[in-house]
Amino acid sequence: RFPRVTQGYSDMEEPLDVIAVGAHPDDVEIGCGGTVARLAEQGYRVGIIDLTDGEPTPGSPGPEVRLAEAQQAAKILGAAVRVTLPLPNRRLFDDFETRVALAKEFRKFRPRLVLGLGGGTPTASPDHYQAMLITEAAVFYSRLTKWPEHFGSLEPHTISAQMHYFLSFRLLAPAAENSIVNDIGSTQEKKMAAIAAYKTQFPPEKAPLFERIRTYNRQQGMAAGFEAGEVLAHTTALGTRDLMGLLFGG
Repeated sequence: RFPRVTQGYSDMEEPLDVIAVGAHPDDVEIGCGGTVARLAEQGYRVGIIDLTDGEPTPGSPGPEVRLAEAQQAAKILGAAVRVTLPLPNRRLFDDFETRVALAKEFRKFRPRLVLGLGGGTPTASPDHYQAMLITEAAVFYSRLTKWPEHFGSLEPHTISAQMHYFLSFRLLAPAAENSIVNDIGSTQEKKMAAIAAYKTQFPPEKAPLFERIRTYNRQQGMAAGFEAGEVLAHTTALGTRDLMGLLFGG
């Protein structure tokens, strides 16, 4: 079973190459599930951290059911680890303790890349915007030295890159600078299967949402010449030392 984190941060874990952070179970699947699956297929160790268990929620009988769905979705995507932090759904706020809780996970797993939510989601949960702020702060806290009163024996870890993924289905395009389209043509169906694992969140009456997500990813991918894609945005300007490699591949 994937661990559900409720206490203790002293044990170091096998390093991950990438960690994707969501406010709730299913955020990562919807926003960048194809990317997670593609990275896993390429041999990278990818982890998912949910800041809350997403409960209460109208269609779920309880948190253990939602957790089991999240575990199944992670297995479909090929994620090596899934951690659920005990932070409050619907009341998620960017505060000091929350930043430290996530930064401890970064120090434990020592990723090179963090994928986090980008921007707000009008008409949807305000937790998403708070998760963006928490993740950005935790990336910074992860590398700070001389703070044993908050991190104990967990050594500082510098995360080399952070990118945003988006849940902006009510916008014509994500409002993001420094963005790229990641090819998920080979993994879109894994992404859809992972979303479908959340039976409590996507009952039959919500079936049109699946085609909406699939169409959105096709539109994003086709803009870059792919069958399907997900838009990711780097938090700083992107650069290259190999222009031809960037344009045409290695």
